[in-house]
Amino acid sequence: MWLVVGLGNPGSKYERNRHNVGFLVVDELARKHSLPAWKSAVKGGEATTGFVTTERGREKVVLLKPQEFMNLSGFAVQRAAKFYSVETDHILVVHDEIDLDFGIVRLKNGGGHGGHNGLRSIMEQMGGGGFSRLRMGVGRDPNKPPGSKDAASWVLADFPSAQRAALDAVMSAGCEDIETTLALGIVAAMNKHNSRSNLASS
Repeated sequence: MWLVVGLGNPGSKYERNRHNVGFLVVDELARKHSLPAWKSAVKGGEATTGFVTTERGREKVVLLKPQEFMNLSGFAVQRAAKFYSVETDHILVVHDEIDLDFGIVRLKNGGGHGGHNGLRSIMEQMGGGGFSRLRMGVGRDPNKPPGSKDAASWVLADFPSAQRAALDAVMSAGCEDIETTLALGIVAAMNKHNSRSNLASS
């Protein structure tokens, strides 16, 4: 069984933010596979549990949306991993990635936090970065100097209307990447999908 964590901030004001793309992906996966309604399964987190149809068959999964804001995401992840008895190498975290252009979706096996507060919190609570990641590209603010560390205003802004059509393709690709990871594991899923072209330019 895998624990798939979508990162975001709770509340309607953040719903369509770039920073909430993790929530958007796991919501879409739950809808696609008709999983039960989200409920407060662990303190600080909403979850739904069920079966996802993959190329290998039906795979059991727990989807989690931490509800304690981004920089405290790790607490709900740690609690859920313990409650559902999921090892770190079977945790997949879906998050926004400013170092990838919008439209690029990439899987990654382990690594650092790259300044992402949600990943940092999970690493602190889980004792390392041995979990897998699904990196959803949101790009960088073109009005900020290259290499700028101040990305808060960019990631906490909504996806613009011009990106809405491409966002549907991005969500679909994210779900496909999760399904393949559940079926084949992170390395095989990376080999299969990480050569995918930019979905916003196709």
